[in-house]
Amino acid sequence: MKTLDVTALGARARASGNRRRAFGFAKPVVVLVAGVAIAFAITAVGAPAAEPMSPAPPLPGSPLPTPPLPPPQPQSFRTIEVTGSGEAHVAPDVASLNLAIETHAATAQQSAGQNAALAQKVVDALTTKLQGKGKVWTGGYSLYPEYGESSRPGDKPMVTGYRAENSITVETGEIGLLGGLIDTAINAGANRINFLNFTLRDESQARSQAIALAAKDAQAQADSLAKSLGVTLGPVVKATTEAQTGPTPMMRMGAMAMSSSMGAPTPVQPNEVTVPATVSITYQIQ
Repeated sequence: MKTLDVTALGARARASGNRRRAFGFAKPVVVLVAGVAIAFAITAVGAPAAEPMSPAPPLPGSPLPTPPLPPPQPQSFRTIEVTGSGEAHVAPDVASLNLAIETHAATAQQSAGQNAALAQKVVDALTTKLQGKGKVWTGGYSLYPEYGESSRPGDKPMVTGYRAENSITVETGEIGLLGGLIDTAINAGANRINFLNFTLRDESQARSQAIALAAKDAQAQADSLAKSLGVTLGPVVKATTEAQTGPTPMMRMGAMAMSSSMGAPTPVQPNEVTVPATVSITYQIQ
């Protein structure tokens, strides 16, 4: 019997396996030793991975997958829309008094100096009269020349003097002090009152009252409209409100200045402050 050199065969098998691995595949190497078959299994390197299996088609008679439902469509219904208005009337609790000091002089320096002295006198007098129940501030200062008529046509107008103006504002919650404040300012040197306004510090409560009245007005209009159309009111689909700026009571300058010049106390009787509101409601009808 012929004897094989196992060592030499193993070396040749390893060399052959290396060459096969370089190409990414290999086959088993069989070596016969003493009539016994010995297999050297060499695993392939770099072999392509098995592809994932595609899902099997549904069997005959099996239910098909349910498609997704389409999005719900908005429902259409009939509606009516009404707009109501309401007003709340309340007594004011804040007053703003604006007055002015106007001076005239031959030069700008003289007019400005006189105006500054009078403005300071008026501010001091008002501050003393308020006794901490309000505040005083100045603003709106102006100084400009005054021109006279020329004696001959075509001549440039000549400057005849200068006028200075300074405005002072007083704000207080003591409505009963207004008459005395006006008299004090005029006696101290103020010669013009621009306006006297009455407002509310917080109008939220009055605004809520006005909105409630406007909603009731809208509801009454909707009931009347539905009855006339022969339909029944359904639920409210939409409701909106719009705040409005109400008129502010204002006192003119003429009557106040006249009363003060006659020596009588200036009467101040403010009107109520009106706070309006508007409400729009959309109803579904049946």
